[in-house]
Amino acid sequence: MHLFSVVEYRERNCCVGCLRRGYCRSAADAENARMSCRERLQQIIDAGIVAVVRFDDPEPLVRVLEALAEGGVTVAEVTLTVPDALEVIRAARRRLGARVLLGAGTVLDPETARAAILAGASFIVAPTVNLKVIRLCRRYGVVVLPGAFTPTEILTAWEAGADIVKVFPAEVLGPSYFKALRGPLPQVRLMPTGGVDLTNIGAYFAAGVACVGVGGQLVEPAAVAAEDWGRIAEQARRFVAAVAAARAGPRG
Repeated sequence: MHLFSVVEYRERNCCVGCLRRGYCRSAADAENARMSCRERLQQIIDAGIVAVVRFDDPEPLVRVLEALAEGGVTVAEVTLTVPDALEVIRAARRRLGARVLLGAGTVLDPETARAAILAGASFIVAPTVNLKVIRLCRRYGVVVLPGAFTPTEILTAWEAGADIVKVFPAEVLGPSYFKALRGPLPQVRLMPTGGVDLTNIGAYFAAGVACVGVGGQLVEPAAVAAEDWGRIAEQARRFVAAVAAARAGPRG
């Protein structure tokens, strides 16, 4: 058992949970401690997809996350609208370890953000711009993706320290909105969420987004209800292939 000093904590950018406990209790905790905020951010950008896992029944969600990982989707957020969401995060970290970069979504306040970090969340996603949530994540070296809609909200979130700004609901805006934003705000990393599917994901990447958030189009409720994990894994493969194709650009 290795005890972390405060100096080591700062150097490793370890999550606050490791500091509170005083040690890493599992291989997943140890891996989380080794990854800096910058490395986690790069993992999200490289993946290109943040799976949004939101269901009323928490029972199958760890298996859902495992199926996503089997299909190549290795970054996911468990929304805190899920009953016992923090326990789902804990259980998923124990089972999946470093296979999935796991975050908490629908975080509305700094108290909830702190609880999610203590449960093992490696990044925090919010539907709105809450400056206190951003400040808390910056304090503990945790990637933060606040939600915004207008250019003013987007720039406010970015200047407050957002790593990526989630733009929601993207379906009422479309890829052209993101292309237009790149003109005055080329420095801001954007993640459209809501309405992203296999038919339009290429257009979003062509518009210059950093990554996309995908919910029901990726984790289909019917597949979860049927416990068809193979179907979820296959849909994940389709999305991974679509991101790769979009980033490769048009052929010829």
